[in-house]
Amino acid sequence: MAGIQARFRREWPGFCLDVDLGLPGRGVTALFGPSGSGKTSVLRCIAGLERAPQGHLVVGGDVWQDAGRWLPAHQRPIGYVFQEASLFAHLTVMGNLRYGMKRSQGTQHAGFDQAVALLGIGHLLDRKPDTLSGGERQRAGIARALAVNPRLLLMDEPLAALDLQRKQEILPFLERLRDELDIPVLYVSHSPHEVARLADTLVVMDGGRVVASGPLAQTLARIDLPITLGEDAGAVLDATVGELDHLWHLARVDFSGGSLWVRDQSLPVGRRVRVRVLARDVSLAQEPGSSSIQNVLPGCVDAVGDDQHPGLALVRVRVGDAMLLARLTKRSAASLGVAPGRTLWVQMKSVALME
Repeated sequence: MAGIQARFRREWPGFCLDVDLGLPGRGVTALFGPSGSGKTSVLRCIAGLERAPQGHLVVGGDVWQDAGRWLPAHQRPIGYVFQEASLFAHLTVMGNLRYGMKRSQGTQHAGFDQAVALLGIGHLLDRKPDTLSGGERQRAGIARALAVNPRLLLMDEPLAALDLQRKQEILPFLERLRDELDIPVLYVSHSPHEVARLADTLVVMDGGRVVASGPLAQTLARIDLPITLGEDAGAVLDATVGELDHLWHLARVDFSGGSLWVRDQSLPVGRRVRVRVLARDVSLAQEPGSSSIQNVLPGCVDAVGDDQHPGLALVRVRVGDAMLLARLTKRSAASLGVAPGRTLWVQMKSVALME
């Protein structure tokens, strides 16, 4: 499926956006970085809400912007989700969805039923926005963006205005969008947890520029990005539930490098899941010892880099086909002889199932 080619350069007082991106035509691409890094500016340029004098944009093989060509925002087949749902208070949820469809200027509305089903809002269609929770309003706002059957969905920190409980309620619906939509989704966030749970592709931005871009697991495993990720540096693994231990309320998840035990969350055997292993929860050892740590696997050091603090090192270890990160003191690394090619045991104190 043809993807997205985007090049934008625009200057504002005190800030310059200068990006060159090639993004996939399906799945969730997360634009991640600190506030003011240019994430929303990229989204607005793609939507046609900002015009970069030096710009080039091709979506699915169609040119939306180039020298001498500019497709205005209302002619771009996109859905846009903001931090606030911004539903019309005098209309029901159904009325809000139909209003968006009416304004789409002839777009086929085959996406309406799919949007209602994916966001689970069928029982909310007759209700007014002031009777909905924050999470329900945002789900209705996302459904409104999808109901016009867009070719591209843009989401600008859609969970930022929600509390933790509402975020946890809406995340499974966003995962359904990722898994079932056949269009690309660009998702702006500064939350490492959201990115690790939802994204297929990761674009890391800082100061108006792209500092890293690529598949999620590969990009998160880079050891030259600790300043960006800080305490959230770690790895994401694609795994499958392989066994349930009902006695101890644990589940075994299998990935390309072996198996890990996590807390049982009532998921069936065979379910595909993501697990997250933070670098701060990983230690290395010459021999597996007797300890409370249950997740211990053999690995080979792939790379060693400096961490934020001068006394710390970030170590990338290959376990099977997967990469894990470990944060060690440099004294510990020296005593273990940590260097590329060194075989060690990888001990994971905590493994989070991202469900």
